[in-house]
Amino acid sequence: MKEKIHPEYHKVVFMDMNSGFRFLTGSTKTANETVEWKDGNTYPLIKVEVSSDTHPFYTGVQKFTDRGGRAERFLKRYNMKNK
Repeated sequence: MKEKIHPEYHKVVFMDMNSGFRFLTGSTKTANETVEWKDGNTYPLIKVEVSSDTHPFYTGVQKFTDRGGRAERFLKRYNMKNK
């Protein structure tokens, strides 16, 4: 393996912004923010929008609210009934 061509591999904490779920893993990513983990050590914190905690493929349910289609929102906004 050639030296000095591979990125540094270290432990980081990923945090799901929708649920607050956090997990510690190894990664080559870095971040300016840090967080203290359960073991008392401080690790870089990487915020993600979707993780296995909120993705419907892993959970089996959609955790995001459904706003409805354009027609349904229009009817609701003007208090009209759908015929």
